[in-house]
Formats: sequence, C-alpha cells, structure tokens
Amino acid sequence: MKKHALTFTLLTGIVMLTACDKKQVNTKLQGNWVSKDKETTLKITAKKFIIDGDEQSAEDYFTKGDTIFTSFEGNQPYTKFVIQKLDEQSLKLIYPDSVLVEFIR
Repeated sequence: MKKHALTFTLLTGIVMLTACDKKQVNTKLQGNWVSKDKETTLKITAKKFIIDGDEQSAEDYFTKGDTIFTSFEGNQPYTKFVIQKLDEQSLKLIYPDSVLVEFIR
C-alpha cells in the first residue's frame, strides 16, 4: 500500500509540474506588423518583440491576459503594452505612454 501511495504522489507531482510549465503561445500575435501610417514596424516571434526592425534592441516578452510585458535582456522594470484588439489581420496596441497604434499584417 505504501508503494502505491508513493507512486501516486510522484505521478501527481510530475503532472502538476508539467502542467504549470506550459507557456501560453498566442499565434495570432506572432508575425510581422506594420502601422497603418506605415511609420512603425513590429515583429513578434515566439520569444522576441522587435520594434522598427532593430534586431540589436530586440526585447524578451511574455503575455498575461491582454497585456504584453517586455524587458531588454531580462531587466526590470517591464515595459507594458496593452492589446486593445487582436484578430488575424489587425492589432490595436496601446503603448506605455497611452498612445494607440493600429497595426495591420
């Protein structure tokens, strides 16, 4: 009986760890975006957030709800971008200075 309890506890722990480790990937968000006024480009990959094609200053990011948090090389504080609208062809993003920028693919 002790063997079954130990096995059950270990399996439950492993399942919980793997479930908690899954990253939320938003495939609608990833891709190349251009602002409607054609002044700003935005490239979002699985791990990087790149504004205006500057690969040298690419920032790491993660999403939580409708917010994108970015940081340069993991440094804090995080820069916060709020997603107002997101679908397959358009993205409305509120920048940290409360400016709304509309992007299209």
